[in-house]
Amino acid sequence: MPVCVFEWRYGSPEMRRLFELESWMRRLLEVEVAVVEAMEELGLAPRGVASTVRRAAGEISVGEWRERERQRGHDIAALAELLGEKAGGEAARYVHLGLTSYDVVDTAWALVLRDALTLLLGKVKHVIDKLSRLALEYRDVPVPGRTHGQHASPVTLGFKLANYVYELARRYQAICETAGRVIRAKIGGSVGTLAFWTLLWGAEKALALRDRVAEKLGLKPHTITTQVAPREGFAELACQLATLAGVLERFALEVRELSRPEIGEWLEAPLGRVGSSAMPHKANPVVSERICGLARVARGLTTPALENIALWHERDLTNSSSERVWIPHMMLTLDQMLEDMLELLDKRLRFNLEAARRNLQLTKGHALSEAVVALLVSKGMARHEAHRLVMEISRSAVEKGVSLLDALASDERVSRLVSREELERVLRPEAFIGVAPLLVDEAVREAKRVVEKGCGL
Repeated sequence: MPVCVFEWRYGSPEMRRLFELESWMRRLLEVEVAVVEAMEELGLAPRGVASTVRRAAGEISVGEWRERERQRGHDIAALAELLGEKAGGEAARYVHLGLTSYDVVDTAWALVLRDALTLLLGKVKHVIDKLSRLALEYRDVPVPGRTHGQHASPVTLGFKLANYVYELARRYQAICETAGRVIRAKIGGSVGTLAFWTLLWGAEKALALRDRVAEKLGLKPHTITTQVAPREGFAELACQLATLAGVLERFALEVRELSRPEIGEWLEAPLGRVGSSAMPHKANPVVSERICGLARVARGLTTPALENIALWHERDLTNSSSERVWIPHMMLTLDQMLEDMLELLDKRLRFNLEAARRNLQLTKGHALSEAVVALLVSKGMARHEAHRLVMEISRSAVEKGVSLLDALASDERVSRLVSREELERVLRPEAFIGVAPLLVDEAVREAKRVVEKGCGL
């Protein structure tokens, strides 16, 4: 019976399959077989043993592996024993020869992480593409800008969206860079020195065997390790993924905030689903809220990854148990968040441009006070004096419920420098969006360059 929520609720079937026990065992065996194949290719093992070992690997079941682990108390030792027994004869001599458990485990993690990140980054690319299309569609549409939760100078809807395009492209690039440091073969023996192979075949062949194993698995080898691959790389990857989760959360929070009835500029459409078990009218932003909730899980999962950096000497076992938890759960968490983002962008997200126009008028022009400061500066007034003057007039007018245009036009300190017509021209939202449309174009172009370059996983 399923226990973990990721078994039945969160994460795509493709991502779940990567972390099933059967899949994990096959990855471990893939590494074991690759080592024997590399030995044979380099003339360090007799011809034919690799095919025997590969056949034997295909005969091992999860059930017998778990039973052997129960008897032996060590998962990799149990698997190596089974593989050697099923291979038999001459081939058995070369199974797990010169390896330590984490040569197999860490290299298997590299293979799983490569597949998992390929899935995640593919979805990030789709999110970037969809947001880019929306950003270009709405590049010129003014909407209220908000800082500290208050109306600020206007932006465009496309500009808001393009900021997420930019941030997600940066996350894509950063994860790719981190992946290059983490997704590597760890082949070094009991303490990382390749001493066993060196004693058997000499230093040159030991290093050649390390490199050939990595090559066969489509990986680069770590340059130097202890008994395990450096855990600072795993921690870096965890933090990069949590940062990606934070960007997704920021977008989801925007949806939630702007869908408040008193704002109403964005809407997460319920698509016929129940919003509240008690209140029939509710259309809750449940997908956006799930993204925000899972972002908290992602941040929490960075803690064990960071704690695992400081292992004792050439390693202890404290990282093993926590990685069985945080790695699959981090991947499944991000997978669900990206699935939710795609659902939002494909099916649920709506923009109410009429509400945005209405909200631009809520402050009676006071949100455009910065434009007036710029106008007065253009007439020769010092910036600090213009700021002080407009702030004084605006605050007094807000208390009286007077529009900024009327308040400015009736103040002789302003009217002797600028006409009402000039004030009217700058006190229009579309007149004070700066180069927002051009920045949208630039952000979309840059994101396209990043994703087209790809990741090379």
